[in-house]
Amino acid sequence: MKLDREVILEAALALLDEVGMDKLSTRLLAERLGVQQPALYWHFKNKRALLDAMNSEILHRAHERKLPLPGETWDGFLRENAHSFRRALLARRDGARLHAGSEPDPGDLDMVEAQLAAVVNLGVPATQAMTLLIALGRYTVGCVLEEQAAPPDAEMRQQALDAAAASRPLLAEAFAHYRRAGPDALFEIGVDLMLEGAKARLAGKGQAAEASPPPRRESSRRPSPPSSA
Repeated sequence: MKLDREVILEAALALLDEVGMDKLSTRLLAERLGVQQPALYWHFKNKRALLDAMNSEILHRAHERKLPLPGETWDGFLRENAHSFRRALLARRDGARLHAGSEPDPGDLDMVEAQLAAVVNLGVPATQAMTLLIALGRYTVGCVLEEQAAPPDAEMRQQALDAAAASRPLLAEAFAHYRRAGPDALFEIGVDLMLEGAKARLAGKGQAAEASPPPRRESSRRPSPPSSA
């Protein structure tokens, strides 16, 4: 078998589905491919580069709604984009953990630019469009991270929690609604809240907060463009 990037990525994604992020290693991947570990570094300089490439491959394969359809509103597009991103992360075991902390591939920046331009052309200022794309992307990753982190005994633990909340009427009602809704509906509710807030700002509400942003906090992490494009 000729060892190239495509072969390595296919094997790496299959291994991720099999063993998850905690056990995924270049050593194990090399064993599955029948090569020495250094052979992988001809194609990926380190494990981080491999993980970033795996993330990009997942998005290329399964993230379908990257640009608005003809006649689509900006909020309608951002909603569908978030759902498409979520489906892509859920398509692989630990997809959200793999994505978290990744950097967009430089080759994807043209798509990020086209996506940002499309939202701007639909009436959203560039800075707010970027903020929305980043916020929705991070919200999506967080939601999927919680879904994929559920332990094997999650249902039993939920039942115990619900029983303990039964004597607390507000919690009992809230928990019941939460259980009935399920992750799909709860994700949609969160997206609704973010988009409705953005529309309110565009309509002129909350401009005082926009004019006086909170004090900037120093961070050791450089800001990155949205990698969910």
